Amino acid sequence: MRSSLGLRMRLAVRNLVRQRRRTLLSGAAMVVGMALLVFSRALAEGGHEDWIDAGVRLGSGHVSVQAPEYRRQRTIEHRLSSADRQVVEAALAEPGVARRLVAEAPRLTVQGLASSASSALPVGVTGVNPTAEQGFSLLPERLEAGRYLEPEDRLHAYVGARLAERLDLEPGDRFVLTAQDASGEIVGQMARVVGTFRTGIPEADEALVQIPLRTAQEWLGVPGAVTSIDLLLESSRAVRPVLASLETALGEGSGSVVALDWREAQPELDAAVRMDDWADYVFHAILFGIAALAIINTILMSVMQRTREFGVLRALGLRRAEVGRLVFAEGMLLTIVSGLAGMILGLAVVWLFFRDGLDFSSLMNEEMTAAGVVIDPVIVPRFHPTQIAQSLFFILSIGILASIYPAWRATRIDVAEAMKFSE
Repeated sequence: MRSSLGLRMRLAVRNLVRQRRRTLLSGAAMVVGMALLVFSRALAEGGHEDWIDAGVRLGSGHVSVQAPEYRRQRTIEHRLSSADRQVVEAALAEPGVARRLVAEAPRLTVQGLASSASSALPVGVTGVNPTAEQGFSLLPERLEAGRYLEPEDRLHAYVGARLAERLDLEPGDRFVLTAQDASGEIVGQMARVVGTFRTGIPEADEALVQIPLRTAQEWLGVPGAVTSIDLLLESSRAVRPVLASLETALGEGSGSVVALDWREAQPELDAAVRMDDWADYVFHAILFGIAALAIINTILMSVMQRTREFGVLRALGLRRAEVGRLVFAEGMLLTIVSGLAGMILGLAVVWLFFRDGLDFSSLMNEEMTAAGVVIDPVIVPRFHPTQIAQSLFFILSIGILASIYPAWRATRIDVAEAMKFSE
């Protein structure tokens, strides 16, 4: 069996080398196709990760721990008590969560009204821990005027620039926040603008207000409570194992706490990423088809031009199946060598020339937004072990699929007719 396999491989190598020009042209086409596949997948992975990272850092993180009814009701009635927070903190200390956790942000969010001497507008008011937000949210980085909240602040507010413009507010000006407290009463809270931010997303810049968490808890009558504890992880790939660990820990500790991933918390962002994924799949399928056609063309032309050779081999005692296996071996050999070379070339090009990212800002006249996220014009390609495994799978799939028909065609050659064939 081993000698038979070795003989087939030697014959396959000899036949590919004998038709050097055709082999090189077909191999080059596959090398380029595979390099493009690796490059485009790394770029798409980097773009998606940046997109998700921006979305979760402006939203509720990769994972948001909440009361079960909060997602649907969005009212302060469905909040996490001090006891619930202790359960959550214990769950976050689990090894499966702690090693993947970058930052956590306790938040108390309520819908209310912002009023100034000139106008009144509906807003979302979020009580935050300023220190935690610095390592979690993008809002501190989007400072336009003034400064961000500090731990010692009390009656201060960080507001969207468009909201400040519409309320005619500047840093240092006072305004009033009004909302419904835990008992159902309408209560007001005076605040002073400490700074303004501009994200480039009109909905956020016109309707978001951050105040210190302690101030929000006192104002709304919920000492120690929050509406969510949001988690920022090392990457979106860590969401699934973290959720599994949290669900186990939270299930054992309290039935009044649930963990939601970013797809559930931000369905618009999830839908946009999925649509972009499908576009990538179509492009990759086209590259897959190009590479497969190149292999089919090379091996099939080899079969057609070697009719007499196959007839002689059959006359010497080689069975139909053995002829088919010989042709199949040629296709697999060409595919594997070209595919691996293309994968190495793609990885090398990305690492050597684009590891700091590709800047598409020259193609954008202004900031581009999608699903409530500002798209970063600089995309840094990313590699994962699964990408290498998938690329190897594509190589083997192309080789198998592209070699089946030429191998079958070779087995259909008639010995008598082949001996009459003049090369």
